[in-house]
Amino acid sequence: MAKFTAEQRILIVSRYLNGNESINEIAREVQVKPTILSGWIRLYEQHGIEAFLKSYTSYSTQFKMDVLNYMIETGTSSIDTAAIFNISSPGMIRNWRLKLNRDGLDALQPKKKGRPSMKKETKKIDSKKETPKLVEDTVEVLQAKIERLEMENAYFKKVERFSSNAGKITNKIKAQVIFELKHMYEVVDLVEVADIPRSTYYYWEKKLNQPDKYANVKESIKEIFHEHKGRYGHRRITKELEKRGFKHDKKTINRLMNDMDLLCLVRMKKYRSYKGNVGKVAPNILNRDFSAEKVNQKWVTDVTEFHLFGEKRYLSPVLDLCNGEIIAYNVMKRPVYKLVGEMLVQAIERLQPGEQVILHSDQGWHYQMKQYQKTLEQHQITQSMSRKGNCLDNAVMENFFGLLKSELLYLQDFDSIEHFEKELADYIHYYNHKRMKAKLKDLSPVEYRTQVLKVA
Repeated sequence: MAKFTAEQRILIVSRYLNGNESINEIAREVQVKPTILSGWIRLYEQHGIEAFLKSYTSYSTQFKMDVLNYMIETGTSSIDTAAIFNISSPGMIRNWRLKLNRDGLDALQPKKKGRPSMKKETKKIDSKKETPKLVEDTVEVLQAKIERLEMENAYFKKVERFSSNAGKITNKIKAQVIFELKHMYEVVDLVEVADIPRSTYYYWEKKLNQPDKYANVKESIKEIFHEHKGRYGHRRITKELEKRGFKHDKKTINRLMNDMDLLCLVRMKKYRSYKGNVGKVAPNILNRDFSAEKVNQKWVTDVTEFHLFGEKRYLSPVLDLCNGEIIAYNVMKRPVYKLVGEMLVQAIERLQPGEQVILHSDQGWHYQMKQYQKTLEQHQITQSMSRKGNCLDNAVMENFFGLLKSELLYLQDFDSIEHFEKELADYIHYYNHKRMKAKLKDLSPVEYRTQVLKVA
């Protein structure tokens, strides 16, 4: 903040007293805090221009105690007290109170001016000299001081709890805390601890008492979130809400979900089936072109592992790149060739006469087997393989495994491995028939195949 001369302060205060401008407007223009400007105005009202013309003053210990005792007895704020005693800064009074509570009466002793003497001085103890008499010596004031400390402790505990989610302490959070504590303590004391004007608190209290305009939206968000078992983030929930007649920006839905602690989980790595060259490796025909104009044109496949209850389960699915549908899958206890072979038989049953499809995979040992490659040749299926050590070549399949594990494996609790297998089958059905995809015009893979591709 810039320094202001006495003449500048008098002119600024005169603008407020003689004009139609508010404190906030003037403070914003002259670049000073509204609380400081308010203090200047009160100083002027109490002492006139003399309040700004006085030179530096060294306050005695007795004077400081008189000021602090006055605040304790009357409950006056530091700003009003500074105006009454003609003290230039309310912060100076707050600093005195802090020093007294922390270090005792000695901390209020005026500091000597000039450089300290190099000679050693012996402290003279005057037993007859009495320290200023404190009003706090009474039992009532000591009790009031204890209650004050209890109030401050309760306030800061609640502020810490509220601000842990928000990240910073705002006036709204302070008002919420005061609102919860006002049945136990006086508002005038709480706003002083919170260091906000009473008008600010009552502004937020009025807003807090208003009904929540997002109440119905929040209820629908909870329903959608739990219906999809926490698998939907704020983008998909925003689109589901639009179907129910709620139109809100996705950022608003994200904020509401954060307020309700409705968050999705992270993804983890997949099982790797690469064991070197054990057979013939096919070229990368797909070459990351994951677009397909019709079904049964491009397929991708891979194997992933689940480890539960001391057992392992291996999943081998086939995904159609046209609509992202899982057209076939197989689950087994061990990653033997039968895991992939039976899955391939299921997928081939989806082919219509004359259809030619590219089936892409990584260089896992299953896909290098002669039996696997012979089956592909018999049904005129073109084999394609990712380059060694490059997972991006099969990114769509990797993405599905990530969704599967974050939306099922890490989201739910299972009673047994059999329970997991049942939930896995339910999830794949849910993924195909209910889970919307943005690139499919917010339809599920089956809905897109039956409603869009069938018409086309």
